[in-house]
Amino acid sequence: MAQDTALRAQVADAVGVAVAALRAGCKLLFAGNGGSAADAQHWAGELVSRFYFDRPGLSAIALTTDTSILTAIGNDYGYDYVFARQIEALAHTGDVFFAISTSGNSKNILRAIDAARARGVKTIGFTGQSGGAMAEQCELCFKVPSGETPRIQEGHEFLGHLLCGLIEHEMFGSTHGR
Repeated sequence: MAQDTALRAQVADAVGVAVAALRAGCKLLFAGNGGSAADAQHWAGELVSRFYFDRPGLSAIALTTDTSILTAIGNDYGYDYVFARQIEALAHTGDVFFAISTSGNSKNILRAIDAARARGVKTIGFTGQSGGAMAEQCELCFKVPSGETPRIQEGHEFLGHLLCGLIEHEMFGSTHGR
């Protein structure tokens, strides 16, 4: 029961941080590797396009999508910097960075978190049971209670959809039955 209450509070905090940023004219940035990159793109797409209902687009960017940028940074600086360099170029104080890593130890995600924090960007992490190094570096960190990558990814997808729906509802109200 205590875990349920803690998760509800964490979800409410994450929604509050995201909504406050969007209302202030800031943006949400998302990044992850592999399946987590797909989650980053998916969640940004839900916010920019629509989730439950037609409404104005929300400012969200997946840092996983521009192959020219990713390969240029990878070539010039190394793969560990592919997201940090984009944070340096695109993020501003008040933005929110959603960092996704099943292990919580992906070097490129950890560097991006450092870059985000240096710019006054709030950080929300998604990881597995141990949390890895990310757990202590993010202001909020969702730790799916599993050590198995597929189960962690399934938990992330549920949480991502939950956050997208709640953010949309808080920003615009809802025409979708709850």
